[in-house]
Amino acid sequence: MSSSPTLRRHHAVTLQQAAEEAPTLARLAQLARESGERLRAVEPLIPAPLRASIRPGPIDGSTWCLLVDGNAAAAKLRQLLPVLQRKLNSRGWEVTAIRLKLGSHQK
Repeated sequence: MSSSPTLRRHHAVTLQQAAEEAPTLARLAQLARESGERLRAVEPLIPAPLRASIRPGPIDGSTWCLLVDGNAAAAKLRQLLPVLQRKLNSRGWEVTAIRLKLGSHQK
């Protein structure tokens, strides 16, 4: 007996199972992983005191976004963008722009 969609809703599924069954969710999960990988790749180029203020953001085509806490951190990071972009491109990611989005990080 196969399970019908109606019965399926009553069973808990893991995030991985849901992602495998929903292509859109799978793509979002893959982009989130890639964004984190990109940040890890460039972290050594970012001054240590600045790293806690930066989180990986969305990827939109060849544009990557970093979420930055505060104007001062964004100003310092803005100076590093060409170096970060070169590093990403050298690692095989086609990044033509890195955007910074100001936000507030709750700890």
